[in-house]
Amino acid sequence: MKLTSNMLALWFVLLEVCVALSPAQVLLQRPTLSKTSIAFSFAGDLWIVPREGGEARLLTSGSGEKTDPKFSPDGGLIAFTGDYDGNVDVYVMPAEGGVPKRLTHHPAIDEVVGWTPDGKSVLFRSARNSYSRFNRLFTVSIDGGSPSELPLPMAEAGSFSADGKRIAYVPRSNFRRLSGIAWRRYRGGLAPQVWIAELADSSIAEVPHETSQDWNPMWVGEKVYFISDRDGPASLYAYDLNTRAVKAILKSDGQDIRSASAGPGGIVYEQFGSVHLLDTATGSEKVIDIRVPADLPSVRARFLKIANEIENFNLSPSGARAVFEAHGEILTVPAEKGDVRNLTNTTGVSERDPAWSPNGKWIAYFSDQSGEYELQLRTPDGMGEIKKIGLGNPPSFFYSPVWSPDSAKIA
Repeated sequence: MKLTSNMLALWFVLLEVCVALSPAQVLLQRPTLSKTSIAFSFAGDLWIVPREGGEARLLTSGSGEKTDPKFSPDGGLIAFTGDYDGNVDVYVMPAEGGVPKRLTHHPAIDEVVGWTPDGKSVLFRSARNSYSRFNRLFTVSIDGGSPSELPLPMAEAGSFSADGKRIAYVPRSNFRRLSGIAWRRYRGGLAPQVWIAELADSSIAEVPHETSQDWNPMWVGEKVYFISDRDGPASLYAYDLNTRAVKAILKSDGQDIRSASAGPGGIVYEQFGSVHLLDTATGSEKVIDIRVPADLPSVRARFLKIANEIENFNLSPSGARAVFEAHGEILTVPAEKGDVRNLTNTTGVSERDPAWSPNGKWIAYFSDQSGEYELQLRTPDGMGEIKKIGLGNPPSFFYSPVWSPDSAKIA
């Protein structure tokens, strides 16, 4: 019996399976460093852990996302971006925990960038005074009141010198921050770069820059550290204010350094969801072992309607069943009677692009189970061993497998 278009549409509506969701991947973001602790954002809340690592403790709760934590210079307070009251604003709270205090009340989005050197005000970015969709930098007192605008035409991020007279800042939008994805090797006119401004007269000097993306400046003594992709993956560099030379401090091993924050004696940074600590005196670095005892009901095993997650589908040669890719799984469904079969049922693995062989004996699909995409072949009943076919080096992405008519080859 052949599947009709009406039957196929029905399966798109009715497909429902029990999906075992993976335990939360510990993707720790936006770490910040004090003399004794590291704070970071995870699962929409703020957490804190001893500088040596260990079990993290939850600092925030309630609805809305909390992110961008920044320790005050003395480590006693944490400023952060929150949307408790239905708008994204600047908040501050004691580092040991407590009731957050809202510092900004403008309908525009206000996002924490850092602190003034004296620890009396929080530095944040906002488009509140802009005639278009670019940001400027402001400071607001920890006691509240009206924010003060820095004398810069536009700015996305910044870090003050110790005397507060200069600021290293990024004037243009950073696609990584705005989109949430890595625009690797972007070399267009909006590539961010680091400038150094004298706040007394707004004069600027540029950190040596060609066509790379440079962002996340951190002023430490007589150096400005920053992240750059000038030599490949995003790595950590330092600009010496005396010699005016840029030096690679920490080369990435292939995964981008996403964010970094300077604190007493070191720089804490985020790389591929883990937190690392660089000792700025010795140049040594280490991964911080952090355990997050989070209650995350969204990752428990449960039944889901995944019809709206169907990405690809294919018919069996007889038309008795169809195969679907949905929620990272490969499933077959009957035209009329029978059960849904989850052929893969692999928590934390993505399978996609299923193709049924003309002789009906195999279903081919791509899987990243090994860490890189490979071609896998499985029998339609899900029994027996999986045939795994590597796709060579360097690793890449592959799409749309097509069987030859004799079921002997796949293009």
